[in-house]
Amino acid sequence: MTSEEQDTARPRRIRLGMVGGGQGAFIGGVHRIAARIDDRFELVAGALSSTPEKALASAAEIGLDPERSYGSYVEMAATEAEREDGIEAVAIVTPNHMHFPVAKTFLEVGIHVICDKPMTTTLAEAQELAEIAAASGKIFVLTHNYTGYPMIRQARAMVAAGDLGTIRMVHAEYIQDWLADRAEDTGSKQAGWRVDPAKAGAGGSIGDIGTHAHNLACFVTGLKVERLSADLSSFVEGRELDDNANMLLRFAGGAKGMLWASQVAVGNENGLSLRVYGDKGGLEWRQEEPNRLWFTPLGEPKRLLTRGGAGANAAAAAVSRIPAGHPEGYLEGFATIYAEAAELIHASDAGEAPPDGLALPALADGIDGLAFIEACVASSQNDGAWTAL
Repeated sequence: MTSEEQDTARPRRIRLGMVGGGQGAFIGGVHRIAARIDDRFELVAGALSSTPEKALASAAEIGLDPERSYGSYVEMAATEAEREDGIEAVAIVTPNHMHFPVAKTFLEVGIHVICDKPMTTTLAEAQELAEIAAASGKIFVLTHNYTGYPMIRQARAMVAAGDLGTIRMVHAEYIQDWLADRAEDTGSKQAGWRVDPAKAGAGGSIGDIGTHAHNLACFVTGLKVERLSADLSSFVEGRELDDNANMLLRFAGGAKGMLWASQVAVGNENGLSLRVYGDKGGLEWRQEEPNRLWFTPLGEPKRLLTRGGAGANAAAAAVSRIPAGHPEGYLEGFATIYAEAAELIHASDAGEAPPDGLALPALADGIDGLAFIEACVASSQNDGAWTAL
């Protein structure tokens, strides 16, 4: 290999482990696909289930070496940390209540963490985990995958460039209908833990999907929610956690907003949408049409901007993989987070500064998400009183 080839050679794949994501777990497969799309990771170990027999069967299904299929995450962390070829990063794809103890365990043995959202189940845990991560010197990445969509990156860049002027209004929605009846009574693994406060935390729909809407609103605008007034409902009889949330938002700098999160809005599948309006223009985006971004400059006709099309900017192009007109969305959004996580990990391990242009969610976003959930619950319990984050 010539010196020029060495300079342009891609870094080797990062050895990845996974906790959770075994048989019957949807999100584990998503993470495994996303980690491989850009060929930056190689899955070599896992504690895929809290049941050792199921963990071993799950490992066999995806071709994992049975000797590196562990019966517990504690065993996995201790063993892999001692191996010369041990994992360098771990993906945590468990129910929410396990995020804190698993992340803590791996950070403390010197392994980078890529964690599904929300970061933990309480704000106190999130703040403690941030301290643990800082002390460890290891990377912590939160997989708010919608921030990886090309047209979301475009919208963020347009707001930052002043194309919308001063932001006045931000409207975010994330509405579904899959919990419109008692899905938890059917034995659904996905429904069961999401409506259980012991596993999901204090937030139902606000924790599961409301955090995505909140995160996206802040990611695109660059603003933080300072106060909110929330009305949480559990429309399905007997359900302990909220399945619908309506709220008003007040952002730093004076912008105002609304957020609606619902898992009982019949007729909606995955209706994540964002609308941002400033004094010079407005933007509109819907996740179910991810390649399209509507931009309306004040006093001019509405313009349709498409991924890879005329008007697409460098921020969108940087995270696009396929030609214009082809669908690119959910899996690729996750893949963008993984690809940028790989950049951070390689830089960290080499003692170098992070590359420019990365925009992936991390510790601060996780803390903001838990502050959002706790403020929503506190506000709703106080009849919608304005509550500071």
